[in-house]
Amino acid sequence: MPISKPAQTTAKLQVQGLSCQRDDRTLFRDINFTLTGGQAMQIEGPNGSGKTTMLRILCGLTLPTSGEVFWNDIPIQQDRASYAANMSFIGHAHGIKSELTPLENLQVAMAMTQPRKDFDLIAVLEQVGLRGFEDVPARTLSAGQCRRVALGRLILSRTPLWILDEPFTALDVQGQSQIESMLVNHVTEGGMVILTSHHPLKLRDGLLKTINLRK
Repeated sequence: MPISKPAQTTAKLQVQGLSCQRDDRTLFRDINFTLTGGQAMQIEGPNGSGKTTMLRILCGLTLPTSGEVFWNDIPIQQDRASYAANMSFIGHAHGIKSELTPLENLQVAMAMTQPRKDFDLIAVLEQVGLRGFEDVPARTLSAGQCRRVALGRLILSRTPLWILDEPFTALDVQGQSQIESMLVNHVTEGGMVILTSHHPLKLRDGLLKTINLRK
């Protein structure tokens, strides 16, 4: 069964005057941008520049020193439930249960969200390059394969906004190409992606924005 395209979204994420300090050190200051459906934002910078902290603030998991993040013109801290229902976050930890198979991990993820009605878990695993690994314990998979399972959860979700911390980590060249295609498809079909990565997405002009958090 084919996987349908996500619905077009008119949602908007707006960041105003975002600054963050840690231990008397300024990680970044006065970050401003707006992201709408059909756009991606790539956050770049050297180690220690605050890329992961930025993503955690955008997810509502960490508070900034100053500034505000808005979802459809409402501060995300004001309506956390609505924002969480529209956003998917995958950080450095893949969150895969090692005793379960990739198929079972997706079934668990499906039970915890509102998946698309026409989902096909085998098709999802094939899309992320795990066809043939449906029934093996996740503990036997490589780090890159576990990463693919985690990213496969995005395909099941209806969330328009994906926030991803180094999604290409531990992936081989083929895996990077497969996941890149998945992200590009999400954006071109009206979704939104924010990611940290040194791997540039192949999006046409106007769809990809970048911020460099220089030290």
